[in-house]
Amino acid sequence: MAEVQATMIIRAPLADVYRVAKDVERFPQFMPDVASIRVLERQGSTIVAEWVGIVQGRKIRWVEEDQWDDAAHVSRFRQREGDFTKYEGTWSFAAVPEGTRTTLVLEYELELPLAGALLSNLLKVLVRKNLESMLTALKGQLESAASSTHPRGGGRWTH
Repeated sequence: MAEVQATMIIRAPLADVYRVAKDVERFPQFMPDVASIRVLERQGSTIVAEWVGIVQGRKIRWVEEDQWDDAAHVSRFRQREGDFTKYEGTWSFAAVPEGTRTTLVLEYELELPLAGALLSNLLKVLVRKNLESMLTALKGQLESAASSTHPRGGGRWTH
């Protein structure tokens, strides 16, 4: 099993970042590594969705269950079924002076026949790049929206 983590500061208020991250069905509109997300079930703070991601041009599919904790600004997710042997982790969001620190932590296992250490290390690099790409897309979505709503480019966010 491998664990990867990516953290990014998004120059937007915590409530805005959390709201956009929780709106998972919109991810394919602004995240190039997400081909599609179809919400299968939404019950209280739980969202179950079918994901199709793209890694190195290859589609990976899974059904994910997300548990959103609005008070703590954390989401715990896990694969219910899909291409991974194991896929679970957390999104966490924290207010910092510069905006919102957003962290994605993913533990995964993907059975690759005859996969040696080199292939496993390559997969870890690709998964980390995928997490960073998701955070960069989220950052771009929020920061471009904020700068376009204010005449001086500051949006609703003030320093």
